[in-house]
Amino acid sequence: MTLPQQHTGLPLPPPDALEVSAHLHALIDSEIIAAGGWISFARYMELALYAPGLGYYSAGSRKLGPAGDFVTAPELSPLFGRTLARQLAELIRQGLADILELGAGSGALAVAALTELAALDCLPQRYLILEVSADLRERQQSHLVQTVPRLADRVHWLEMLPDRLNGVVIGNEVLDAIPVHRIRTDKGALLEIGVRVSNNEFASALRPASGALAQAAHQLSLPDDYETEIGPAASALIADLGRRLERGVLLFIDYGFPAHEFYHPQRNRGTLMCHYRHHAHADPFLWPGLQDITAHVDFSAIALAGTGLDLLGYANQAQFLINCGITELLAAVPATETARYAPLAAQAQKLLSPAEMGELFKVIALGRGIDPPLLGFRRGDKSHTL
Repeated sequence: MTLPQQHTGLPLPPPDALEVSAHLHALIDSEIIAAGGWISFARYMELALYAPGLGYYSAGSRKLGPAGDFVTAPELSPLFGRTLARQLAELIRQGLADILELGAGSGALAVAALTELAALDCLPQRYLILEVSADLRERQQSHLVQTVPRLADRVHWLEMLPDRLNGVVIGNEVLDAIPVHRIRTDKGALLEIGVRVSNNEFASALRPASGALAQAAHQLSLPDDYETEIGPAASALIADLGRRLERGVLLFIDYGFPAHEFYHPQRNRGTLMCHYRHHAHADPFLWPGLQDITAHVDFSAIALAGTGLDLLGYANQAQFLINCGITELLAAVPATETARYAPLAAQAQKLLSPAEMGELFKVIALGRGIDPPLLGFRRGDKSHTL
């Protein structure tokens, strides 16, 4: 497997990683052949990320932090989890005793949130984690036992969603990793961008869009010569959670836009992005299984998917964190203690700055049986933009 010329700026994976990627390449190749030479991009993305033992989130490579491919807000700073805990505390005090985190990464969010909730004397009855990656689950368990041993017994791992949910469901950078379909408009035709094999390499291939995907795409009234993504699987997850939710809140944090921004005429090549060793690029076929593949979130579609749920708030990350008290947490550390204060101030800047994570990342809350406003949306709620 050779490094394409356009990716010469990326570090070359070690031989053992390339061998894993080659096995996944062969698996996907065989599925494409069995399907008649074409699979949807959503299916390719699902295999590249989640194929058992080989996919990006299923194999054992380190994904998060300086030694991985990207850094999430909980990895960046404990301020994120501590601030989010202020919102969780408000809901726990309203009788939502359980917290369920979807895709808990290294466990950094759970550690920071539980630590702050303990300080607030407002611990949940249970902190549940649903993690599809066995490798990440092991790392979470180890991290929690090492860092918060006195709280670790409150944490329980689930193999599947409970039939009934009463509590708060958290998803930080979960929706962006759910497989998406890709579509293209061309001279009045609506096409789905799938994947084929050409000269033993994966390549994009077009066929007419059909069924529910075509129906959803037609409703967007896209201009000609336009490529974008549609995420029915993310909407299906929200709908499923909504059906299970008896009383509680779904709280999702991710990068994305409302529909009118997501499908803006100038965003004519979509939002698909790949991450490898802290390099971002747009080739999803490079080293399958060794890089993350993501797409921005259409938050309007997420809001619509929560049929029967109340839209409790939608704001950018900066506004949400400020509402929940991140500046107060930062101010609790004296600025004169430079060794402590300076790193926290730099971390807060990345979490809040419009040029960093503050504006691109959004927070949405959907719920049942909970009266607004929630703490995180008391100022700057932009639900009207959805």
